[in-house]
Amino acid sequence: MAGVREKQGQLVFGLDIGTRSIVGTVGYLNNGRFHVLAQRFCEHDTRAMLDGQIHDIGKVGETITYVKEQLEEDLNRKLTEVCIAAAGRVLRTVTTHTEHDFGEDHNVTEEDVYSLTTMGVEQAYEEFQRNNDTDMKFYCVGHTPMRYYMNGYQIGNLEGHKARSIAVDLIATFLPDDVVDGLYKAVELAGLHVANLTLEPIAAIQVAIPEKFRMLNMALVDVGAGTSDISITRDGAITAYGMIPVAGDSLTEILVQHCLVDFDTAERIKRQAGEKETVEYQDIMGLTQVITAEEVEQLLSEKVQEMTRLVADCIRELNGEKAVSAVFVVGGGGIIPGYTDCLARQLEIAKERVAIRGQEVMQGIEFENEDPRKDSLMVTPIGICLSFYEQSNNFIFVDFNGEHIKLYDNGRLSVADAAMQSNVSNEELFPKRGQALTFTVNGKSRIVRGSQGEAAVIRVNGETADIYTQIHNGDRVEVIASTAGEAASVELGRLPELAQRLHVVVNGVRIDLPKTASVNGRLENEYYLIRENDVIQIQNSYTVSEIVEFMDVPLGGGILVNDTPAQPQTRVYENFTLSWTESDPAYADPEDVEDAQSDREGWEVESGASQEENTDASGDVFQGKNADASGDAPQKGNADVSGDMPQGKNGSVSGDVSQGKNADASGDMLQGKNGSVSEDALQGDGGTVEMNVIVNSLPVTLQGKSSYVFVDVFSFIDFDLSTPAGRSIVTLLNGRNAEYMEPLKSGDVIDIYWENMRTRKA
Repeated sequence: MAGVREKQGQLVFGLDIGTRSIVGTVGYLNNGRFHVLAQRFCEHDTRAMLDGQIHDIGKVGETITYVKEQLEEDLNRKLTEVCIAAAGRVLRTVTTHTEHDFGEDHNVTEEDVYSLTTMGVEQAYEEFQRNNDTDMKFYCVGHTPMRYYMNGYQIGNLEGHKARSIAVDLIATFLPDDVVDGLYKAVELAGLHVANLTLEPIAAIQVAIPEKFRMLNMALVDVGAGTSDISITRDGAITAYGMIPVAGDSLTEILVQHCLVDFDTAERIKRQAGEKETVEYQDIMGLTQVITAEEVEQLLSEKVQEMTRLVADCIRELNGEKAVSAVFVVGGGGIIPGYTDCLARQLEIAKERVAIRGQEVMQGIEFENEDPRKDSLMVTPIGICLSFYEQSNNFIFVDFNGEHIKLYDNGRLSVADAAMQSNVSNEELFPKRGQALTFTVNGKSRIVRGSQGEAAVIRVNGETADIYTQIHNGDRVEVIASTAGEAASVELGRLPELAQRLHVVVNGVRIDLPKTASVNGRLENEYYLIRENDVIQIQNSYTVSEIVEFMDVPLGGGILVNDTPAQPQTRVYENFTLSWTESDPAYADPEDVEDAQSDREGWEVESGASQEENTDASGDVFQGKNADASGDAPQKGNADVSGDMPQGKNGSVSGDVSQGKNADASGDMLQGKNGSVSEDALQGDGGTVEMNVIVNSLPVTLQGKSSYVFVDVFSFIDFDLSTPAGRSIVTLLNGRNAEYMEPLKSGDVIDIYWENMRTRKA
């Protein structure tokens, strides 16, 4: 039993809670040999257990109490902790490989090996959870290291070696929650606390197959009353576990029917048939009957063949679809005559290689009690005691926010483990951010995150703790969930784009203009609170009128933008130059212009101030009803230089949207019918003339000017430019494509309509 963790003088109470009986053993380990101090055995009064699972917790608890009290009387001391083993109808195993890299040469300690094994168990559990296809909750009830590795090479014992990396191949076994819970509750009824929980085949193999024999490919079959538990060894390790829910009770039930007796009497007949030639009993009629051992064997032979076939199939499945070299049989159910011979035939191996193991496997056990029992029935309870030294595999109970929860103890349990067991999400442990705000700026998505909330408040036994604080059995854990921060909130003026300035030169002086922005097509001030999914467009230009208003100076005549004649609605962009003929001497001095700018520092365009509903193709907002065409000259044909068509009644005649009903030759717009008139439209002789033309087959009279160009026609006809009715506008003068600034003469025939329209609209 190399590698066991000896605890000199510490008594260990092992309890084998079987389907038909409960066997208790108390002893201690000293110098590699286990010393048995006391043994007690008691059968269930009723069938409180079936197939290794507790059905009547109260009845089983009473039997455990009886065995415990008998042992306490033998030892003259109280027993408070017990080691138990589980068997069940639903058993799952997971084999996993776990590595730990030290990064440099490291002397491997016992703690390192223990941590490596624990990591393997946790990894196996995570893998099992991913592949668990049932609604049942499972617990890891046993694990066995199969092989250890040092620096990539297999080794028998890691402790004491100097290694850069260590690894382990480990097999972990899982049972459903209801099987484990039933065992714990029955033990608690007897006033006991579980010190260690293992699996029955793991326990049995501790005694039945010593480590020196595990190099052989062997099987151990623990035949109980309700289950037959199977384990496989190969290459010095336990490589697999299995279970079938068929065992001794299925044989007893055959005798119940044949002999017409109760279950306990049939059980006695089955046992004595293996020891005597004949067995005498009374049937339910009170009549004395006699049955021979040969007759019992014949009655049970068919069922024995079926049971051993199932065991042989399970062994092959666990052993890679091939038979093992030898089989050891333990447990009361395996002593039935003919069982071992039949199993050998099913496995197709020599019958001498299938044998019942009892007293002969207990050479390393010291019995200090009187009249010790050394048969195969005692193998598992002694193995349960030995498992305590090999592994500490237990469940602890803690109070989590007032709820009593059970945790698998891996030796490193923390508050986070308890929280996960109680279905507390990570979001409740860690601070949460408030709702984020998503919007677009100049077509690009932007996210502003909410503020961080408060972290969870954690206390363990009333003391301040965190999610990494270690917890132990009986601890009281209190977790107040974390909070969410405030939702994201940002004002329009806090956008970095609006911190930049627009630089232009006005009358020889460089001035800085604050940038503005439209939100969903509407100009907003800097205090506007941005909302989810807002579409924000940063404005990168001003009209001449807006610049004049910003500077708070009067606008003179002879407006020039980049030395080109312009109008009040002409747009001015970054590094443009703007000038006009001053009408007020007060502003003739450039220093006065600078003073005016200083006086207006911090000026903001209020939401909708001096604005109306017209926006150019880039999203720039226009002043009043009329806007310029950004200085772009109209092109010959039906589209402007950018190919965009006029929009609305007040739309642009070039690519940039222009407002009002008139445009000058440079694309700068004239102001309505009553607005200012450009120099191109001034009368040469001081008078006006009327001109008659035909537009869309109807006579139209042009008036109010001394001469007319093609674009003037739009002021005298009802042609809706705001709602496109085709792909583009067709403009014809005397049957050919017209230019917008082409002069008109009396009698000209004009056609204006939307392309792809079947009819022309006047």
